Amino acid sequence: MKKNHQTAKQRRNTRSRGLSKGTVDKPRICVFRSNKNIYAQVINDGEGKVLASESSVATEFKGSKSKIALEVGENIGEKLKSLKIESAIFDRNGYRYHGRVKNIAEGIRSKGINL
Repeated sequence: MKKNHQTAKQRRNTRSRGLSKGTVDKPRICVFRSNKNIYAQVINDGEGKVLASESSVATEFKGSKSKIALEVGENIGEKLKSLKIESAIFDRNGYRYHGRVKNIAEGIRSKGINL
């Protein structure tokens, strides 16, 4: 297999996800990060459905990218509370648990959701 950026990211993604699959009681929160925006989805892998989603594009946020990521995490936490979900699996999608990815997780935890 040829080593390049995409195959390295696929390996990291597979390794970080491991055997974690989202269920109805404990869904998976998948994070995608681009240069300008950040996205988060709450996924039930059993049915293959997205239960909730939030992104920095959907609403007008002000401030630095890390503050925006914290607000996106808080909004996802509120949506999970409205769905009566108390715990979830955090899928960092091959990204390091640092910076904006960490801020999303902290925002979700600030709303009382166990990750």
